[in-house]
Amino acid sequence: MNISASLVKELRTLTGAGIMDAKKALIESGGEVEAAVDWLRAKGIAKAAKKSGRATGEGQICVATVGGSGVAVEVNSETDFVAKNTEFCGFARQVAEAAVDADNLEDLMSRNCGGATVAEALAAKIAALGENMSVSRMRKLEGASIASYVHNKAAENIGKIGVLVALDGEDHGIGRKIAMHVAATNPISLSEKDAPEDLVRRERQVLSEKAKASGKPEAIIEKIVDGGMKKFFTTETLLNQKFVIDPDITVGEAAAAENVAVTGFVYLRVGESGA
Repeated sequence: MNISASLVKELRTLTGAGIMDAKKALIESGGEVEAAVDWLRAKGIAKAAKKSGRATGEGQICVATVGGSGVAVEVNSETDFVAKNTEFCGFARQVAEAAVDADNLEDLMSRNCGGATVAEALAAKIAALGENMSVSRMRKLEGASIASYVHNKAAENIGKIGVLVALDGEDHGIGRKIAMHVAATNPISLSEKDAPEDLVRRERQVLSEKAKASGKPEAIIEKIVDGGMKKFFTTETLLNQKFVIDPDITVGEAAAAENVAVTGFVYLRVGESGA
């Protein structure tokens, strides 16, 4: 099977594997990158790569909140130079403000943006700034209160990573701290109960293959896999993670200490594929 150099490079970037290991993994996996990641992990060559989003360009994430509603929008450009432009950032902010009342990305493009629709304003900005731009993603979140945070900030509420956190209860500052935690750790889900089934299935399969390779009895293998999954949920789900601001407690415990409960979150990073 012919494996391209670009595919080998992509797998190496995701896993840190050597050239020959990456090429062999791709051959064994029929050229499928995700399957190759799992093959390398099962062989003990690579660590977890739970998100393999491919870069789609430069740009910014802009967040906006109104009462119990919040939105994060990704606006893309061809170059980072334009993404840091004051005019670009101003447009991104207008788009996010329009998105607060929009139902989805299609609806957003027809919303008012400075006297024109978002689609029309986008076309005008493309002409003014001289390079292609797009409004590629939006995510909404609702709750009793919404906290937000942007990382690698280019302007107010605009950065390379945008986070929203929904709380049940009155927020006296813990929401922003939890949003900062989300930006640092990018959890797969709020808790074990809503973890993506495909990720859970893949993790269990990798753990099972690694345990079988050790030659241990089936009964022991089952316990090893269960223990590995418990650790996985502890490190990868928001409420069970150690709070980055106080690692002696979990995020769920930090919220409870402030008499609130985290009910949801949104994480968007520029260039990461996904809804």
